Amino acid sequence: MLIKEEFSIRFQIDYQCPQCGAPATLEETDRLFQCQYCRVKSYLQAKQFRYVLPSNAPEDKKLIYVPYWRFKGMRFSCLASRMEHQLVDISHKAVDDERFPISVGIRSQTLKLCFASPAIKGRFLSPALSFSKIIDIINKRFNASLPRPIAHQANIGDTLSIIYSPFYFDGRLVDAILNQPVTKKLPDDFDISVYTGNRLNWNVRFLPTLCPHCGWDLEGQRDSLVLGCENCKTVYKPDKNGFSKLTAVHITGEEENLRYLPFWRIKADISGISLNSYADLVREANLPKTVQPGMPDPAFHFWAPAFKVRPRFFIQLSQTMTVAQPAGKFLRGIPNSNLHPVNLSLKEGLESLKLTLSGMIKPRQKVISILPDIQITPKSFVLVYLPFVEKHHDWIQPWMNVAINKNMLAHAKNL
Repeated sequence: MLIKEEFSIRFQIDYQCPQCGAPATLEETDRLFQCQYCRVKSYLQAKQFRYVLPSNAPEDKKLIYVPYWRFKGMRFSCLASRMEHQLVDISHKAVDDERFPISVGIRSQTLKLCFASPAIKGRFLSPALSFSKIIDIINKRFNASLPRPIAHQANIGDTLSIIYSPFYFDGRLVDAILNQPVTKKLPDDFDISVYTGNRLNWNVRFLPTLCPHCGWDLEGQRDSLVLGCENCKTVYKPDKNGFSKLTAVHITGEEENLRYLPFWRIKADISGISLNSYADLVREANLPKTVQPGMPDPAFHFWAPAFKVRPRFFIQLSQTMTVAQPAGKFLRGIPNSNLHPVNLSLKEGLESLKLTLSGMIKPRQKVISILPDIQITPKSFVLVYLPFVEKHHDWIQPWMNVAINKNMLAHAKNL
C-alpha cells in the first residue's frame, strides 16, 4: 500500500492495435489511442480496467493470478478547523488470504503490464473483497491520525482498476515474478482447489471515434474523457451504447493566445440550507456585496474543474469559481481551437460539491455541524469552456482574475 504526497508515476501497458496488430505502449490514463502505423483511432472503454503483471515462471508451472484493487486519486477530509488533502496511490489484495502479499508495492510502476484477456493461460481468482470493503480498511487505517470530528470525506479523480499478480505452487507459494517463495512449506493436505477461479472472461471495448451526428472524426487528447467534433461543434462521452451527446457551451475570448479550460456547471437541490440564488450565496458565504431590490438574482450553480490539478488548488478553484458564478454570453457548442482536455468526469464533479460547500459557507462551525446531514441532489449540468489568456508563467482568466500555473497544469497529467 502506497500513500504519496507528490505526483505518482503512471504505469505502462503493452498493447496491440485492434486494427492492424502493431505493438504500442500506453499509459494508464490513455483512453484515446491512435496507431502510429495504420493511423486508426480507437477509444478504450471498460467498466473497470484490468491488468496483468508479467510472469517469469518456468513454463511447466500452472499459474494462478491473484486480484488486487488499485486506487489512485485525490483524497479529501473535512475537519472542524481545516480540510486535509493528499494524493493517494494504493493497491490492496482483493482476496482474504494471509498467504498473499497485502499489495503489489511499486511493481505496477516499474514493470510493464498488459491488459487482462482470455488468451492468458492460468486460473484467475475472483475478487472476494469488494472495493467498498477495501475503502473501509483504508479509512480505518488512515483516519486514525486525523482529529475528530470528520464531517465528510471524498475521493476525486480516482482511477480504479484491478491488477492481477501471478503465483504458482512448488511445495510453497511462489511469487512468479521473482520466482521466490512467499510462504513456508505448505501442509501435505493442502488443496489448491480452495482457490476458486476461472479463465478470464473480460476484454477492453474499442469504440470507433466517429461523430454520431455528422460522421466526422472525434478529436481529443490521449487522456480525454470527452471527445469533440470540430465539424458540428458537438461533444460526446462514451457510454455502454457508444457515444452520447453532452450539452456544452463556451464564452468567446477576444484576446490572442487563448486556451479554453473546461468546467462542470451543476444545478442541485441542497437540503438543510437555503442556496438557490445568488442572493442566497451572498448571505451564506458572507460575501462583501449587497443585493439590492430589483437587481437580477440568477440561480445558484456549483462549478467544478473538469480537468486535473493538485488537490489544494482543485478545492481553491472550485470555491473561487462557485463564489464568482461566471456569467456572460454563453454560446452553444465548443470553441474553434485550443481546448484543454476533459480528464475529470462529471462523477468527480458531483463528488466535489460538499467539499466546495464546506469551504464556502461562513461561519465554518455552522457548515461543519450540518455537513454530514446535508443532501445534495444534482438536477442538471452543462460543460462550460472558459477562455484563459497565456502569460509567461500562467494561464489567466482576466475578468475573474484567476491564474493557473502552466507547469502545474502540465504536470497534473501525472495525478
